[in-house]
Amino acid sequence: MHVIRKQIIVPMRVRRPPSEGFSWIDRRFLREHAESLGHDAIALYLFLAAVSDKDGLSYFGDPAIAGRLRMAQSAVVEARFELERFDLIAFQAPLYQVLSLPSHGRRDQRSAYGAQSLADVFRGIGNGSVGSDSDGRR
Repeated sequence: MHVIRKQIIVPMRVRRPPSEGFSWIDRRFLREHAESLGHDAIALYLFLAAVSDKDGLSYFGDPAIAGRLRMAQSAVVEARFELERFDLIAFQAPLYQVLSLPSHGRRDQRSAYGAQSLADVFRGIGNGSVGSDSDGRR
């Protein structure tokens, strides 16, 4: 039997139970993040929070997640990309990590690795500032 060792993807963002309330899911997720996410991304986040270990890690594969959430595997992949863009999860196949929530509300739609979201790129094309920061610098 081959045992895969879990390794934390983003050590500085290990998820812990919230200091207030009684839920494993931080209420700030609903107050500050959920309204900006699609239904599939919310479902995936809640699923991952429910199945993850004490460090927020889970090895559930996309086919298993799709079956449990009754969505297409492509929808799981899109939801994962959305959660990564909002800096809520990290993914290194086959491992998911639910991250601690960003400290100051919703962050811009850049990933933890500094990549622009596709929406940011298209907005930049529309206003002629492809590759610019949010304040217009290149």
